[in-house]
Parts: sequence; structure tokens; C-alpha cells
Amino acid sequence: MGNSNFVDYVKINCKSGRGGAGSTHFRREKFIPKGGPDGGDGGRGGHIIMKGNTQLWTLLHLRYTKHIKAGIGENGGKQTSTGADGKDYILEVPLGTTAKDAETGESICEITEDGETKILLKGGRGGLGNDHFKSSTNQTPKYAQPGEHGIEEWMILELKLLADVGLVGFPNAGKSTLLSVVSAAKPQIADYPFTTLRPNLGIVAYRDNKSFVIADIPGIIEGAHKGKGLGLRFLRHIERNSTLLFMVPADSNDIRKEYKVLLNELKEYNPELLDKTKVLAITKSDLLDKELISEIEKDLPDIPYVFISSVAQTGLAELKDLIWKELNKKI
Repeated sequence: MGNSNFVDYVKINCKSGRGGAGSTHFRREKFIPKGGPDGGDGGRGGHIIMKGNTQLWTLLHLRYTKHIKAGIGENGGKQTSTGADGKDYILEVPLGTTAKDAETGESICEITEDGETKILLKGGRGGLGNDHFKSSTNQTPKYAQPGEHGIEEWMILELKLLADVGLVGFPNAGKSTLLSVVSAAKPQIADYPFTTLRPNLGIVAYRDNKSFVIADIPGIIEGAHKGKGLGLRFLRHIERNSTLLFMVPADSNDIRKEYKVLLNELKEYNPELLDKTKVLAITKSDLLDKELISEIEKDLPDIPYVFISSVAQTGLAELKDLIWKELNKKI
């Protein structure tokens, strides 16, 4: 997944279509010069519809699409014929996309399944033709309803990655290195903070042709829930992961404390994240001998853990087994 191509936030102006006007036509035939009203209704304006597409994994295709307009409904015709509806605008998005009102921040809808559709903005209703307004006291109504105007609003689309496992850790905890080793993903890797500026996805092959998806989230720092570092922009991606893999390097001064800081950032952002399955990987364990590992194990958090080294490629099979076990625990 190329970093430059990953877009998870766009702001667009949406305008649904105006409804068509009703007709004021009167029936006129060879032997009926003064027939009654037969004006048809106008067609409705086009909707703005959001639709899920599994072939998309980013909002890149919408980055430069600032204005979206649906079609206008056609006017009603004679012989009570209804005008055609305006053309709907289908906005295809990757799974995990949420639409919000740009002014209020209110969540409108979320797409989680392929082919799922949600109406963002409804088109204006078509006006009624004069045929609807005839009565015993007014047999020749010369008026009809105009079509309703469409709705225009600014929308924010946000993508929350749909992955089985989310990697949680401070910058340089080895998350990108692990992803590059266990999957075919090619994240940017370097020895400085915030190498990962955008989430990366990788498919991890498991036994018997099984697989699961891992999301490498940019590193969290203390205060991230307040927007520090890369902050809130990337914490939302963790909301869609069923299992959280906490990664703390073996050379950390206090592994338990570092885990608690990470856990607190998730809690402050969204307390519901604490209900997710949690696994701990102590990275860079090639620096440790058996005696040191035994000492570290005495003070680890009370969650499933494994010692790994992405560089030496040790403990990775055990990590996959542990993740698969946790992913399928509730099934």
C-alpha cells in the first residue's frame, strides 16, 4: 500500500437534485376541445447515495472531487404522465467509510459491507400536476406545484480501516518492520519517529490457506487522544480492529508502564476500545538471553504475550498462532 496513495479524509460539497415541476396541461383532442386537466407530476430529484465497494481501500479518488451534484427531475407532461426522476449520484467508497455533517460533526451513516447503500441526501420531491387539484367547484385548475429544491451540504468522509488486527505502539516499536516480515506489505521503515505517516495494511498467511489482515497504525505518543503527535487522525483506525496487538521493545525502561500509557491513550480516546481482545508482543527480543526473558516475564501485564524479533525472525510463528487463537476465541 503506497503511502502517497492512502487518503482517509475528504471534505466534499454534495447537492441533491431539484424535483421536476408538475404540469398545468389540459386535455385537448379533435372532438374534445375543452377537456379537463391532465397535467402529470414532476419526477423527484436525484439522491446522493454512498455505496460500499470492496475493490477500494482509500478515498484517493475523491481527493480532488470537491462538488457532487445529482440530476434534476423532469417536469410532468400531458395525459398525467410523470416526469423522469433525476439521476442519482452513486458515491463509491471503501468499506469502513463514515459520513459526517461538516458543520455539526454529526455522524450520518457508515458503510461496512460490499454493495451496501445509504442515502446521504434525498432529492427534492416532484411537484403535483394540475390533475390533482380539480374539484366540483374548480374543474379547470390552472396551477400545479413546483418541484422541491435539492439539499446542499458539506460532508466529511472518514475511512476507518477494516482489519482483524491493529498494531499499537510508540514510534519505532517495530510495527512496520513486523508488517514487512509477516506480509507482502512494503511500509516505509527508518530509525526515526513517525516513519509511518499513514496506515498500512498487510495480509498475513496462516496455516491451511487461512489468513488475517493486520493494520500498521502510525505510532502513538502520550497525549495522542488530545491531538498530540499524529493524534486523533489515526486513533480512529483502531476502532475497526477486532484484536489489538500492543508492541513494546525489549529495551524499554519499563514494559508494563509503557503498555499502561498506550492503554490509557486508547481509553481516553474511546473507552470501548478496552473491550477489544489484547495481545502483547515484546519486540527486539534477539537482544535478550533466557535469563533476561525470565526476569521480564515476572512483571508483564496480565494478557497473552510473546517475545519476537522481526530482524532475527524468531517468535513469529508463535505470534501468528497466538493471534489466530485470539481472533477465533469468540466464534
